Amino acid sequence: MSPVRNYRIIGLVTAFLIFALDQFTKYMVMHPLDLRSKGQIELLPFFNLTWAENYGVSMGFLTASTDFQRWALVVLTGLIGIAVLVWMWREKAKWDIWALSLVLGGAMGNILDRARLGYVADFADLHFGDFRPFLIFNVADACISIGVVILLARALLLRDKPDEVKNIQLGDS
Repeated sequence: MSPVRNYRIIGLVTAFLIFALDQFTKYMVMHPLDLRSKGQIELLPFFNLTWAENYGVSMGFLTASTDFQRWALVVLTGLIGIAVLVWMWREKAKWDIWALSLVLGGAMGNILDRARLGYVADFADLHFGDFRPFLIFNVADACISIGVVILLARALLLRDKPDEVKNIQLGDS
């Protein structure tokens, strides 16, 4: 089996593990911890578990206030998830495959929430006093964000040199 095929399989396994971890943490805060009724549990001076229902997508954009809008978001995010899966399967770079697996796993977790609950369950509340550098988020959101940052950093900072430049540099020595 080729190394690229192995990276893709590892990427699919990673996406599934992220999906499973996301769903497990949401189950824990919703049921054993019953965060919905408690509202908030302080864990550390800078980190709380705070219940939030996100009816929109990233940062609350495209809020779905009707059933039609909810299912339209499920379809839209599902199509984006399929596009990420296709991109991941066609990708050859190990680190891009890994980053896409983070995005895919997180997307799957949030899509399931939206389809099952009508909203995405958020609970991670990082804060420094009253300053909150992020909105309340979940494992899926964190993985999506990390994956996108890795993809952007690799695209902007690690560009391959064109073949002509490589040949000129090798030939001029």
